[in-house]
Amino acid sequence: MISVVVPALNEEDGVRALYARIVAAAREWPDTNLELILVDDGSSDRTLEICREIAHSDERFKVVSLTRNFGHQAAVSAGMQQTSGDVVVVMDADLQDPPEGIGPLIAKLKDGFDVVYAIRSKRKENLAKRSMYYLYYRLLRKLAALDIPLDSGDFCVMRGNVCRAICELPERNRFVRGLRTWVGYRQTGMAYEREARFAGEPKYSFAKLMKLALDGIINFSYKPLHVAILFGAAVGVLSCLGGLFVLLQYFTNWTVMGFNPRQARGWTSLIFTILFSSAVQLFCVGILSEYVGRLFEEAKRRPIYLVQERINIGSDRSPSGGSRASASGV
Repeated sequence: MISVVVPALNEEDGVRALYARIVAAAREWPDTNLELILVDDGSSDRTLEICREIAHSDERFKVVSLTRNFGHQAAVSAGMQQTSGDVVVVMDADLQDPPEGIGPLIAKLKDGFDVVYAIRSKRKENLAKRSMYYLYYRLLRKLAALDIPLDSGDFCVMRGNVCRAICELPERNRFVRGLRTWVGYRQTGMAYEREARFAGEPKYSFAKLMKLALDGIINFSYKPLHVAILFGAAVGVLSCLGGLFVLLQYFTNWTVMGFNPRQARGWTSLIFTILFSSAVQLFCVGILSEYVGRLFEEAKRRPIYLVQERINIGSDRSPSGGSRASASGV
């Protein structure tokens, strides 16, 4: 059994093509059964209605409808919770991850790997977006305590035991590709060319991309805290050196760039010093608040998603999203 997990938000223009291409690609996978689990992440268009029509004509097409938009990573987690396959595939609904590329990823598992993730060798986005992605993945690699692969997204195949291990991890703030690295097992990557979106508009706004980027860095690295400490120490050292320099000026009556501490000057330098020190403090407090905020979210122990409706999924597969999440710690 191969389970394909697809989170979707307002994909009414592309969901039929997605289904058709995955089913066509599955014909090339020898001796396998398919279940396609689409997670509707609170769509406001006809995505869910179209999914119901497809599900009624093909029982392999399973639908999990969430009560509202919980976010991409929560939707991925909801789909992974419902899988029963020996192999689990995670991909997006916009067809930028080509279904035809699933077969080669699955074939790579036969070499003894437990996870095969796709590495984006080429993107069809504009230059500015490609540059930001390039810089972010390298920053994440530098800061993270784990060796998170460069240019790899959620598109991957994994064995069922790896999927279950990820689902059992307790944190509410999910960054699936980071959790995939954390659980270990034997992993490798395969390069592919990421296609342009099939239809509709991208669902990741700049704000959502920034949140995902922060999730990756904050959830898997303590280095921002270390940077804050070093930054504060550096400012303290510079302040001490600046104070010694001003004392030297005072005792030697030395004027530098029009500034002499014996004269009635210094208002501008004082204001800029206060502003700079305040900015450093706010920067460090901001870093701390990101970590404290995540602790607050974890302490509330709310489920990461709630399920409103399931189609073609038996009641024995899992209870409601909230119950399942609470029981498994997700």
